[in-house]
Amino acid sequence: MALQQIVEQTVAGLGYDLVEIERSAGGLLRITIDWPWQPPVEGAPALPEQFVTVEDCEKVTRQLQFALEVDNVDYKRLEVSSPGIDRPLRNELDFERFTGEVIDITLKAPMGAAAAGQVSANRKKFRGQLSRAEFGGWQIVWSDEPPLKPGQKVSKKRVPAPLQVLGFTLDELREARLAPIVDFKGRGAKKVPEQG
Repeated sequence: MALQQIVEQTVAGLGYDLVEIERSAGGLLRITIDWPWQPPVEGAPALPEQFVTVEDCEKVTRQLQFALEVDNVDYKRLEVSSPGIDRPLRNELDFERFTGEVIDITLKAPMGAAAAGQVSANRKKFRGQLSRAEFGGWQIVWSDEPPLKPGQKVSKKRVPAPLQVLGFTLDELREARLAPIVDFKGRGAKKVPEQG
């Protein structure tokens, strides 16, 4: 049985989704798992998002070690982890799940003439907010305006950089990932409930 099939069956049998399989030098076999995601049902309360824990990774590791040994899969070290903040987006369901998030995409081919002078014709990498395109497919929206520095004053006369939109299909992508954006400011202020 092929490695992909063994790992998929084992991970799915334990109730998880297989995100990625990666073989590295030195015999490292890296498996990335996540909880299955279901699109929200209209009218039903939103379910809280589940996150993969160390215990989940241990459970999958133990089961995979057994399954890989039975099928004589050659590896030196097995590593099972959660997708992390730069999670790869692989299929339509992933894109639907992360609609509204900032993502990084790499196109298979540069923009070329389709860029119409708006961006470099050789550009393949983009970062923007993911949304459904009006006529099918997907799009990202971004602005090339540099972020404000803390305490920086903005002139009221300054014209903001225009928003740009790039539509694409999954077939045009080499890679797509959640943008690893980390906010080090901590939690926001707690809302005080109104009394009355």
